[in-house]
Amino acid sequence: MSHPPPPVAAYLRKRAVTAPWRIEGAPPGPFTGAVIIPSLAESRNLPLTLASLAANPAEYLSRFLILVVVNQRADASPEERADNRATLASLPVWKGEYGLERLHWVDAASLGNELPPGQGVGLARKIGLDLALGRLDFAAGDPPLVCLDADTIVQPDYLPAIDRHFASAKEGGASIPYRHRPAGDLAGQAAIDRYELFLRVYVLGLEQAGSPYAFHTVGSAMACRASAYAASGGMNRRLAGEDFYFLQQVHKVAGVAPLTGTVVHPSPRPSRRVPFGTGRAVGDMLSQGEERLLFYQPALFVILGEWLACVGGHDGADGTGLLRRAGEISPHLREFLEQAGFSAAWDNLLRHNPGHDRLMTAFHGWFDAFRTMRLLHHLSDAGWPRVAPEEAVGPLMERAGYGGVADVGELLERLRGLQGV
Repeated sequence: MSHPPPPVAAYLRKRAVTAPWRIEGAPPGPFTGAVIIPSLAESRNLPLTLASLAANPAEYLSRFLILVVVNQRADASPEERADNRATLASLPVWKGEYGLERLHWVDAASLGNELPPGQGVGLARKIGLDLALGRLDFAAGDPPLVCLDADTIVQPDYLPAIDRHFASAKEGGASIPYRHRPAGDLAGQAAIDRYELFLRVYVLGLEQAGSPYAFHTVGSAMACRASAYAASGGMNRRLAGEDFYFLQQVHKVAGVAPLTGTVVHPSPRPSRRVPFGTGRAVGDMLSQGEERLLFYQPALFVILGEWLACVGGHDGADGTGLLRRAGEISPHLREFLEQAGFSAAWDNLLRHNPGHDRLMTAFHGWFDAFRTMRLLHHLSDAGWPRVAPEEAVGPLMERAGYGGVADVGELLERLRGLQGV
């Protein structure tokens, strides 16, 4: 096996997870890529995911490690524990049944191997990604690490599209097109359609505002090169939102680009495992009504766009000058920036980042995806309360050249097409 480059070797030495977790069996590697699948009580869904992977070309299946991380905490329910035991017992059977010779797994569920208290999918992803990183072949390039979920279906062009993308893309990270699978009933379908529309409208708004963070952050639909993974500090251990923070960090060090040529199909099911995200949003809408999920007003993305343009055309202005200009855009924008300490931060960026491009890169490192989202929350609370999708989406769609659409389902289909699905 070829030795990893020094930055990757340093990450493995200093930041990668260690015992008790290990890859079961002796993977024959090295591998030119890896797909990591965290699995908690997924004995019914995981076989469908593995079967969909098995439909990919044999040439790619022979080169990619497929690594399932069966995981739970000590406070897992008896049902989750039993399901995980069934998964661990079935994985050798599925390996033969689906012809996945490069399928391996990590036992993060048995006594002594369980996740620490308060941990969840972020750590489960990290365990798999860190262990896979040490099994990659760097002789022919910079191999990809791919995140998938145990309830997500992929297409037969999945691995070829990923391989093709990273062979030519200059960015180190990728957001993969996604489309949630159909729900089992009308209420469930309405909930997942509304949630996916919310995600897509948010990205559309960021794009129209000129934000460099206008990409989807769906945990089952993201990937990065090994070098970008190490440079970003690896996967975080968050219980939820790990995908958002991970791709934000990857973007800061290596960029994130949309991948084309395939679509992944996440589950539409409700879930109470995490405090926010798809499953929780769908569950809340099913129990409390669709109005539980409201959308940002289009005016907020206009304010955001004017602010980003203001900074881009700063003409050497100091922090105080830019704050004054921000107040002309919106006093609530200025209030947010003052609370965030923008003036001092900007003056510091000016001192240490000569040249416009370098300064803008540093600025967007400070005014990142999380700070952008916090600004939108602040503006919503200050005077632009969230509204129904029919009120929020129309102006953004008109700017994108798709006017006269009012139905949620039609809006979603238009946006899917606009965003590469």
